[in-house]
Amino acid sequence: PGTLLVELIRETLRLTGTHVGCDTAQCGACTVLVDGLAIKSCNRLVLQCAGQKVTTIEGLAPDTAALHVMQEAFRRHHGLQCGFCTPGFVLRAVAMVQEEVAAEPAAVRQALAGNLCRCTGYEGIVLAVCEGLAILRSQAGNSAFSAGPQTSVLGR
Repeated sequence: PGTLLVELIRETLRLTGTHVGCDTAQCGACTVLVDGLAIKSCNRLVLQCAGQKVTTIEGLAPDTAALHVMQEAFRRHHGLQCGFCTPGFVLRAVAMVQEEVAAEPAAVRQALAGNLCRCTGYEGIVLAVCEGLAILRSQAGNSAFSAGPQTSVLGR
């Protein structure tokens, strides 16, 4: 009953793209999607996710040969350096589609406030998210969450 979602993801399922940075829900390195919403998995119990779909960075791309639109935008704009925080940023950015965050720098910076990066000046990250949001919204009939396998946690 006391198992944290991040522990299940990393230790049991061995999906190591979800990182543990601060253990206090401050940095966002552990961000995953739960039913399409970005949450910090270091302060969420597995039981709180019963019956919900949990998506980690490993489940975001449609296949191993192609990157998700947001991952490609991060690559194109060099929105990373060491890469430790990148999975959390990418998943947070994907959730912004559903949240209707404007694809403009000020709105994106505000929406990313809960994710921290120690290496970059955030400019590449912000440009990547703006581009990724614009592309995902322009793709008629294509959901940001439809691609890739989901990791079901305690599904019913």
